Amino acid sequence: MKSRLNRMFKKTACLLLVGGSVLATSGCSLIKVVQPWEKGNLAKPAMTFEGDKLESRYSEHIYTSREAASGGAGVGGGGCGCN
Repeated sequence: MKSRLNRMFKKTACLLLVGGSVLATSGCSLIKVVQPWEKGNLAKPAMTFEGDKLESRYSEHIYTSREAASGGAGVGGGGCGCN
């Protein structure tokens, strides 16, 4: 009885391992290429990180007012001129 459970456990573990590795490697081969007719959807304002320009400026104004500092929201430099 114990050897039967042991064999069943080994088969289940092997099946899960093989199935998991197939699922893990299949994601790399399914690279989605954006078609030209799909690029219009990506150019919509809702797809940007900022969204509405006015709202992002307002949020930045509130942030700088709270922090009592200005700037720092863009690309920063190290002070050595090597931006």
